[in-house]
Amino acid sequence: MPLSISPSEFHASDLIKFEPERINWAIHNLPTGVASQLLRNWRFWARPDQIPPIGVWSSWVLLGGRGSGKTRAGAEWVRALAEQPQSIKYDRPLRIALVAPTIHDAREVMIDGNSGLRSISCPRNRPKYFASRRQLKWKNGTVAQVFSAEDADGLRGSQFDAAWADEFCAWKNPAHCLAMLRMGLRLGKHPQLVITTTPRPLPALKALLAEPGLVLTKAKTRDNPHLSHSFLTGLEALYGGTVLGRQELGGELIDDPVGALWKRSQIEQIIGQAPDDFLRIVVAVDPPASAGPNAAACGIVVAGITDEGKHQKAWVLADRTVQGLQPSEWAKAVADAWQDFAADRIIAEANQGGEMVRTILQLVDKNLPITLVHARRGKYVRAEPIAALYEQGRIRHAARFVELEDQMCRFGAEGKMASPDRLDALVWALWSLLLDGVGSPRMRVL
Repeated sequence: MPLSISPSEFHASDLIKFEPERINWAIHNLPTGVASQLLRNWRFWARPDQIPPIGVWSSWVLLGGRGSGKTRAGAEWVRALAEQPQSIKYDRPLRIALVAPTIHDAREVMIDGNSGLRSISCPRNRPKYFASRRQLKWKNGTVAQVFSAEDADGLRGSQFDAAWADEFCAWKNPAHCLAMLRMGLRLGKHPQLVITTTPRPLPALKALLAEPGLVLTKAKTRDNPHLSHSFLTGLEALYGGTVLGRQELGGELIDDPVGALWKRSQIEQIIGQAPDDFLRIVVAVDPPASAGPNAAACGIVVAGITDEGKHQKAWVLADRTVQGLQPSEWAKAVADAWQDFAADRIIAEANQGGEMVRTILQLVDKNLPITLVHARRGKYVRAEPIAALYEQGRIRHAARFVELEDQMCRFGAEGKMASPDRLDALVWALWSLLLDGVGSPRMRVL
């Protein structure tokens, strides 16, 4: 299989154009000296989320889990700027700002870390760090000035062509420090800022992500193919599905909107090992109003009740919600849940389909014990007593139900009053177990 270009003209960047089946052959037939060039060709090795955005942009934010490769992406972006011949874009040496939570972090992570600027540079073009001046200098005159977010006012008076801000969410005062940094980004025709961080629900980050024109890329810890399998599986076994795991490993911005009926910290405390025996188990169903791939989800939640001391307690046992299925398919999912948990009854909301819901379910299994319920009050009013039961410690979860928890912790907040299918099914299940017949449940059995 001949190369499409002669060896004398071959460059590592040419491999980017190759079809996957040709890459292995090409690597084993590289011209002399090209192997080392290939090792430092970042665009060849990088994932799409680590490549700088195409076109004109001012701010690029990389949200990533721990070890996802966001630091390497930031360092490679700086290296590409620093090493380019100045005649290409500038008529003078570049000035770049490097901002970290502390000076120690800047030195140990951004400069000398495994993915730091000195570590990823070719030995013959490796920049030198002058600790006394907090400067990183390249042979072509490019200078990167190091700053600590602990001293935001230390950015006053400086000016730059570009800046790399690492672990923004760990900064002492991120909003003020970012403002000081941006006021110094005033050299050149189009100054650029790259921010790499593991997300936290900080007002400064939320305000940053809401800026018009900002480019955002995301990555998970698991996206890094160089991490050991045992490391990943161990952490995911410990923290998978938790708020900490979704934030630190998944790179997700997890937040509790103001006014929501549930909080994540509350749910974290009620997850445990479910008992073996239950007084009663129900499968609650919130059927979709339409069918097909674009239809809303069919909420299916399984819950049971136990007699523990003074009060009965309910356990959420499973979230079997399905989406995009035909009626016969979601009905089968309901029947499967009923059978798998040996449930006593199926509680199905009939607001959308009336008796048709019963018919669809019984076409799958005529023996299904179905109770149709019709809501007489709004979703928020119906959910409030259930939220109160959570606060009283009368409801527990047998596992992590990430999508259900997300709906719970958004519902009730301003602008978040839409119908959540999983939560609707949850409310119906818990109403049936704990509130049906107590006070005024405000639902009518059909």
